[in-house]
Amino acid sequence: MTQTPRTPHPSATRSVSWLLMVALCVFALSAGWVQAKPGASAPSKAKSAEAKTDRMQAEHVHGLAPLPGDAEVPLQDRPPGAVKDDGGPSPVIFPAQKLTIRFNHKKHAGELGMTCTTCHDAARKSQQSRDSLLPSPVRCDGCHSTDHRDLNAVQGDPEDLMSQCGFCHVGYKTGDGNKVARMDIPAPNLRFNHKVHLDRNIDCAQCHGMVKNIELATRDQLPRMKGCFRCHQAPQPARGEAKGECTTCHLTKGGDQTMRTEFASGTLKPPRWLHNAGHGPDWIERHKRIAGADSQMCSSCHTEQYCTDCHDGRVRPRKVHPNDFISMHPIAARQNSPRCTSCHQQQTFCIGCHQRSGVTLSGPYANFSGRGRFHPPKSEWTDPPRSANHHAWEAQRNLNACVSCHQERDCLICHSSASVGGRGVDGMGSRGQGVNPHPSGFTSRCGRALRKNARSCLTCHDPADPQLRECR
Repeated sequence: MTQTPRTPHPSATRSVSWLLMVALCVFALSAGWVQAKPGASAPSKAKSAEAKTDRMQAEHVHGLAPLPGDAEVPLQDRPPGAVKDDGGPSPVIFPAQKLTIRFNHKKHAGELGMTCTTCHDAARKSQQSRDSLLPSPVRCDGCHSTDHRDLNAVQGDPEDLMSQCGFCHVGYKTGDGNKVARMDIPAPNLRFNHKVHLDRNIDCAQCHGMVKNIELATRDQLPRMKGCFRCHQAPQPARGEAKGECTTCHLTKGGDQTMRTEFASGTLKPPRWLHNAGHGPDWIERHKRIAGADSQMCSSCHTEQYCTDCHDGRVRPRKVHPNDFISMHPIAARQNSPRCTSCHQQQTFCIGCHQRSGVTLSGPYANFSGRGRFHPPKSEWTDPPRSANHHAWEAQRNLNACVSCHQERDCLICHSSASVGGRGVDGMGSRGQGVNPHPSGFTSRCGRALRKNARSCLTCHDPADPQLRECR
């Protein structure tokens, strides 16, 4: 049996149509009311872009610090030579920086596999530390859908978040146009040639650490001097051409070519780990041992005049020598006389003290008996034949050592045949013993010596001396 479909009642059809019409009118009125309401205009493009930028900066937290949340960088990712809590590289060599960029090295170098020189291509040819090695923003255009060829009219895709200025430039606000916060990376106060290092296949990580494992690269990824020493103080032949002198990397001053230590960023001082040379509160007490062990290192920064400004006797107490140096100084003076004469004058300081103490022929006679013997026994020192210890050989080898105690008249007592100045060699009119100090065969060439410097000859000989006449 087939069921016949029911036909809607005409009054019901009119009711549905009326309800639909009412709904449409209400919607139209609502829309008109919204449009007509004062201050309720559609959001402008600027407000929409600003909201997009705010959302983007809130969501993208990577690249604002070395690690998310400014976590501490693991020691193995820092530059070679870094130690825990070292405070980063020297603030004098690498002044403080102002970074206004957001960048994720871990994303680019780690995940995308980009090399350092893909962006920092200027490092391949850089020979000076003041060269700017920041990437050209044009290199970003290929991936970020931007156009930086004209920095006064940078173009970007308004629909692409990575094209917005605020995506990379921290603090950028919509409406700033092409104005972004300027980065400040001062030139380091040292010499460095990137090209030389790259040409020798020295990888960037050997100086800057594992940058591919961090996000924003800060000052903390700049080199440490300890890391430089791995090559520059290695023994030969492993060191190659990596010189170890301080001035290889450090800047120098004008005339004396010593290291420059004063900069706008501070005063450069050696660290404690460098031969215990840290200039801390105890440096006054320690510096004598450091200078004695390695005076060449001290001379990298200080001239001899710098030392004598304190150690010339005007500043006291003079703690230059150990307390028992009076008993030790003869050995030290014979081992390294030039070092003594850097502070002392032999004919004033040395002989003056030796005269007062009687350790010289011209000193007080009362002190002779207790002074002891300085030279070898008479049989070796003065008597013939001449042995290896004879004073003639000593005088020829190092006359400066002799005159630090003796005056010329001490030699004339034995060698002169004349009374000098009418008073004699002893000041009492007596003549010397006339002992011949010349080597055998000297007569054949004495004329040349007389013509060259007659004063030396007349010290011992009278002008009318027959021996001198043979040389004329």
